[in-house]
Amino acid sequence: MMCFSFSKGEKHDEPKTTKSMSVRSSTSVSDTMRRSGSEVNSRNVSSELSTESSTTTRNSFSCLSQKANDLRVFTFSELKSATKNFSRSLMIGEGGFGGVYRGLIRSSEDPRKKIDIAVKQLSKRGLQARFLPQSFSHGHKEWVTEVNVLGVVQHPNLVKLIGYCAEDDERGIQRLLVYEYMPNRSVQDHLSTRFQATLPWTTRLRIAQDSARGLAYLHEEMEFQSHVEEYECSTFVSCMIIFRDFKSSNILLDSEWNAKLSDFGLARLGPLDGLSHVSTAVVGTVGYAAPEYMQTGRLTCKSDIWSYGVFLYELITGRRPLDRNLPKNEQKLLEWIRPHLTDIKKFRLILDPRLEGNYNLKSAQRLAAIANKCLVRHPKTRPKMSEVLEMINHVVEATETGSPQLPMKSLVAKDSPKRSTKAVLKRRLLVPIIGENGWLVWRTWRAKLVKTC
Repeated sequence: MMCFSFSKGEKHDEPKTTKSMSVRSSTSVSDTMRRSGSEVNSRNVSSELSTESSTTTRNSFSCLSQKANDLRVFTFSELKSATKNFSRSLMIGEGGFGGVYRGLIRSSEDPRKKIDIAVKQLSKRGLQARFLPQSFSHGHKEWVTEVNVLGVVQHPNLVKLIGYCAEDDERGIQRLLVYEYMPNRSVQDHLSTRFQATLPWTTRLRIAQDSARGLAYLHEEMEFQSHVEEYECSTFVSCMIIFRDFKSSNILLDSEWNAKLSDFGLARLGPLDGLSHVSTAVVGTVGYAAPEYMQTGRLTCKSDIWSYGVFLYELITGRRPLDRNLPKNEQKLLEWIRPHLTDIKKFRLILDPRLEGNYNLKSAQRLAAIANKCLVRHPKTRPKMSEVLEMINHVVEATETGSPQLPMKSLVAKDSPKRSTKAVLKRRLLVPIIGENGWLVWRTWRAKLVKTC
């Protein structure tokens, strides 16, 4: 899946860039950069985190940095040893930021016990722009955001950040993040054909539920204690975090197949009181980003709701939102499913064939109906994430406690007229996504200024 980044002609709160986040520079790290980098090391990284956030965006994570965290500060040599000198045999992922390696460290709670970790290393190429005049490193900015957010935000459906490494010396600039290890990789991996066994339908429903819980927490359930110096007292401050890059590859699975959101590098605080949105440079992943955000750069939590709706169809179909390897008329997921939503026979055709019929058709229809509510044209009419979670809970409960699934041929009563069946399906599946003049929502938006990488 391709990432994108582009700027509109209007003024944004963040520095504008026309380069993709995964652009790799060929410039070497100069001595000047090393000297600049040495100004910030692991001893004063906290000041760098707060300064970086406040100078790059009006909606900084300062409210989060006031909360104490228990992150471990690792030395580069410790992580080098834990990953066997960052052996490629231990690499479990790679992106524009650098590589992710599996490692082994001693537990801080019980030194006799060793625990598996995932180490994300920000490559030198991602750091170079950081110390060049009039430039800014997306990779370093994402590193800072991850520490600010995951350092204080804890939830069962968010990947845990164990610690970080920030060292600058004659060897260069080192920025690394240490996470809990997620042995079952990402949802995208299991939906792809690279894995012989696919995710069972009930597991997909639980993944939809877990990811909805994680987003609902970020949007509506975060509250931190903040100290008010003027009155020498503390008060509780509510914060909303917009994920901004919700996708199947950022949803990881632990040993028990619980889903957890990961990669908060593009996250932003929600709008301040009295404001309706956050103006920001448009970044994300093609196929997941909300159309109104791509067009205007105005970011709200409803942008995440759209992405979640796309993800639900990804779980239903087993297809990516954009796949250039498919026939032209099937490459865009939302356009491909559109003709299949009004007829039960056609709807079965979009269900992931790798499930081999082992699914609950009624729950699949209900999941599609929820997805359609997330994909309505106007952001304000999309449900809140807590409302989406409630609907997902009902689907999961009905599937787990309901009666065994009837044979496919008996799902539609024989004496029911076809017209009434189509009318019911149209009301459940199609009506929520039809805009003015009867045009489907995703047909009306054609983003032109996207640069892919």
